[in-house]
Amino acid sequence: MTSPVPPLLMTPGPTRIPDRVLQAGTRVLHHRTPEFSAALYELVDKARPLFGTASADILPVHGTGRAAMEGAIVNFFQPGDKVVVCCNGKFGEMWAGFAERYGLDVLRFATDWSRSVSAGEAAEILEENPDSLALLMVHSDTSTGALNPVADVAAVARDRGVLMLVDGISSVGGVPFEFDEWDLDFAVTSSQKCLMSSPGLALAVVGERAWQSAERGGMPRAYLDFSAIKRTMSSDNPETPGTTPVSLVLQLLEATRMIHEEGLDAVFSRHHDLAQKLRSTAIENGYRLAGHPDSQRSPTLSALEVPAGADPSAIRASVREAGIQIAVGLGKYKPTCIRIGHMGDIRMADVERTLAALLEA
Repeated sequence: MTSPVPPLLMTPGPTRIPDRVLQAGTRVLHHRTPEFSAALYELVDKARPLFGTASADILPVHGTGRAAMEGAIVNFFQPGDKVVVCCNGKFGEMWAGFAERYGLDVLRFATDWSRSVSAGEAAEILEENPDSLALLMVHSDTSTGALNPVADVAAVARDRGVLMLVDGISSVGGVPFEFDEWDLDFAVTSSQKCLMSSPGLALAVVGERAWQSAERGGMPRAYLDFSAIKRTMSSDNPETPGTTPVSLVLQLLEATRMIHEEGLDAVFSRHHDLAQKLRSTAIENGYRLAGHPDSQRSPTLSALEVPAGADPSAIRASVREAGIQIAVGLGKYKPTCIRIGHMGDIRMADVERTLAALLEA
């Protein structure tokens, strides 16, 4: 019996994995060898330009992006600490929920899913709560398709002396990201989105102010102890605590090599062009972008409101019959929206094929 042809993944993640990356993950190396340490070192080196950092610590975290997001809570804060969280999408809400479950005093702001956050909103909430220790926000939220202005909000955080923590899971590697220039304290991405690898490995960037916050003690932790990861990664032969997911490291290394071969500017331009093509054609055919028309949009995915009277589930099913997987709307957008990812290894031919199926549906 022949295996069914897998669908083209036009989802916000996991995304399509290039054959070259899949092949790299078939190697088996022992995780305590110089050969693997060299691979781990090269991965960190190639990740630096993607995050826009020359010297901040980059930590491989064994888990998806939300593991590193939770790790930020337990490493940098203690129960009762006050943090403000931008909640204009599902994943800002998720991060706020992590913090609440660990006993932090969480203040949600910018809770309107239809709009990107503004620096003014951040300044207002911090001015009203001068005892806040940090501001947490998502750069590109896959529930809404919004791209939040991290640089502007980070400037506000710096002015008020609070830590700035950013979820870059669906932006790093597809959108310009400048950890050093924006003066951030923590950022995270994950393997399965713009970095076009299998799910299960996060990369976390930790700046000096965040390490100083961790020196207060944080919370009880073991698997997500960032200081332990920093210690083993700083050795002459870099490694991680416990058994490293070797195949994921080798996949991610090959994916970052591919990104640098294409060139970061070319990668960013490609993502921009894919987004423009998909959105303009969809709008011409009765779709609308979710949220407020003036919202900033992420180049890596689109949340589309279906034409009046259409059923998003039926549209997704029809597109799936054409061999293409798109995603369901999330939260309040579930009854009216579909979501289409155009990140990582996706090319213009993939977008055009998806549009043909979408318009046929």
